[in-house]
Amino acid sequence: MSESHDKSAGEESLAPQQTRIMDKWSYLLAWLGGCVSIGTFAMGSSLVGQLNMLQAVTAIAVGCFVIGVALTINGAAGHKYGIPFMVQARTAFGFAGTRFPGLIRAVPAVVWYGFQSWIGAGALNAVSAALLGFDNLVVWFIIFQVLQIALSVYGFKGIKWLENVGSVFIIASLLYMFWAVITKYGGAIDAKITSIEGTWGLPFWGATMLFLGIYSTMMLNVSDYSRELHRDVRPGLLTTIYAMSILPATIFMGLIGLMVAGATGTSDPIAVFSSAVDNKPLLVITLLFIAFAQVTTNVLNNVVPPAYVLMDVFKLSFKKSAVLVGLLAFCTFPWELVKDESSSGLQIFVQTYSAFLGPIFAVLVVDYYILRGRQLDLQKLYDENGPYRGVNWAGIIATLFGAVVALYFSKVSWYASLLPAGLCYYLLMNHWAPCRRFMDGNQGVDQRTAAVARRA
Repeated sequence: MSESHDKSAGEESLAPQQTRIMDKWSYLLAWLGGCVSIGTFAMGSSLVGQLNMLQAVTAIAVGCFVIGVALTINGAAGHKYGIPFMVQARTAFGFAGTRFPGLIRAVPAVVWYGFQSWIGAGALNAVSAALLGFDNLVVWFIIFQVLQIALSVYGFKGIKWLENVGSVFIIASLLYMFWAVITKYGGAIDAKITSIEGTWGLPFWGATMLFLGIYSTMMLNVSDYSRELHRDVRPGLLTTIYAMSILPATIFMGLIGLMVAGATGTSDPIAVFSSAVDNKPLLVITLLFIAFAQVTTNVLNNVVPPAYVLMDVFKLSFKKSAVLVGLLAFCTFPWELVKDESSSGLQIFVQTYSAFLGPIFAVLVVDYYILRGRQLDLQKLYDENGPYRGVNWAGIIATLFGAVVALYFSKVSWYASLLPAGLCYYLLMNHWAPCRRFMDGNQGVDQRTAAVARRA
């Protein structure tokens, strides 16, 4: 069994986490800072002509509530046992099989990393051009990416400091940006968004899935974060923390994206705010906020998950993995992703990867709650030659089956994938002989539980 691990700044491990560095307030602020995503801005802009303002707000609220519940459910194993996602997944996919969900989780993270880094660099370049007359986006992109890589190697201790300090600035900036957009484009917003009929049908539920889909990646690897939270935080409070930290950032960014795209026809936030804010000092503050928000989101959501995957697959240290993830973000060609015509492409991207993330979520939940009764044997989870060795094909087959169903219902892919994947996994684990070995990992837990009951 892996030894319990007490870490210093930048020293992350896949071992069970005993030292919990976040209380409930730090955890709330970390999620608030980590969810100010320009991707949410892009999803909001893709809803122009489909939903009115009330429908958009409701869709975001529904999505955030589902997110809060899902994060609490799937993060329970990490919170209880201190294990990260790549260890949690071993019961359902096997030691070798975890590369499958790990890769599916890592690819969207790296793509969003590159996308948001390019947006952040664009904000810095706009500030530089306005104040210094220096205009070179490529140079600022390289500088910005190097800065993020340097911050990310400090791990969760650095993340806690960065997110907690930055949250006040983020909240104030979001309020100002919202006010500036309404002030500048109020008439156009009323004509093109507020007064339209919209729909409460499939496009509405598709919109809830879009905002949910941005966080479907974090629903998968939430144990990476919950293992840092103090043990005394109960599930009900945890659901509230998730929902109330994600909701403000998502509503503001989603509605700002919807309003400015409807009013101006562009989904580039840098161009929008450069024209919407007439006061140069306030413009500089707004652009710096956009850059800062990309840092807080990237280091929490787009560095840690793929870094843990690299640590598990290639046995690298966290610092080396974090640097490698930052370098891979250069290869996503983010300058193509931020074009106005790319917002619909990003919508398809979210729907597609959500079609695979939803089934994995369902497999993990069925495995932990139904098949194992929330009891794990840590010794076997870290034994490469134990019952979880190799590949559990039940997890992979169930995921692929759920993904096929989800892709058929692409607008609500995450929702559509849950029941087929979960049911398929349950049936395979109970009726397919090669999968029975993976249930042996709980025999030791069951025996110890029975012994305790007899002594009582």
